[in-house]
Amino acid sequence: MSTVSRGINIGPPRFKIAVHSVVRLAKSGCILSSAMIAGQVQSHATFMRRVMQALTNAGIVESRGGREGGYILRKPADQITLAEIYLAVQAPSCDEEEFELGCGKAGVQLNRILEKTLQEAEERAIEYLRKYTVADIMEGISFPAT
Repeated sequence: MSTVSRGINIGPPRFKIAVHSVVRLAKSGCILSSAMIAGQVQSHATFMRRVMQALTNAGIVESRGGREGGYILRKPADQITLAEIYLAVQAPSCDEEEFELGCGKAGVQLNRILEKTLQEAEERAIEYLRKYTVADIMEGISFPAT
């Protein structure tokens, strides 16, 4: 039985959008509004503002207000690791609910074991992502002429 790949989705769905956004900011080298970034990465502007807020809170981008405001990188692309971006957007947002598995004692035990296993997998993924910077990712991209 063959399966169709829909892409790899490890970590929060916001991670890929956040990486795309940071790459676009690095490529532009200037201030971009959330609407401009959303258009470039094909995402909704409201969702993009949430992602950009997380990146701002983590010190990856700087938010500039005003009529000509938007977002700009706080440091060069070769100093931003994918792990930093992952950690910036991994926290659950207010619209995601935490839940516990029911099913009595077995469900509680299963949840505990699964959480430990997933935590270890996430720690290994973050360690791996620390090896790569935004600049590394940009090397493999052919940007259209501007």
